[in-house]
Amino acid sequence: MTDLEAQLRAVSLRVTRPRLAVLAALRDHPHVDTDSVIALVRADLPTVSHQAVYDVLRALTDSGLVRRIQPAGATARYETRVGDNHHHVVCRSCGTIADVDCAVGPAPCLTASDDHGFVVDEAEVVYWGLCPDCLTSTPE
Repeated sequence: MTDLEAQLRAVSLRVTRPRLAVLAALRDHPHVDTDSVIALVRADLPTVSHQAVYDVLRALTDSGLVRRIQPAGATARYETRVGDNHHHVVCRSCGTIADVDCAVGPAPCLTASDDHGFVVDEAEVVYWGLCPDCLTSTPE
């Protein structure tokens, strides 16, 4: 049994070729959008439908194997790094996304100045700026 098969079985999902292909694509290409996932999956499974990939992404997200992120003004992206409350840095120019580990301390990394009685278990932080490639190509 492969690691990907074990992940699917651990969350009581049936092991199917589309699920394995989507998980592999996301493992190898974090922070990709749905169209990119479809293209990556079709490299191995040329006949897989758009709907099948959408359904797999939904099942993997619902099961907690995949995290869906959507920075403001950007298309939804997917990643397999889940459960650690990490954050993201996003390039304003090209849209590149990279992981940023928890800022300080235990999750949720930041303490709300007023939690209004909520029990906070996660903080979502997005850092915005220019990636190194865009920074060097920006005229001064």
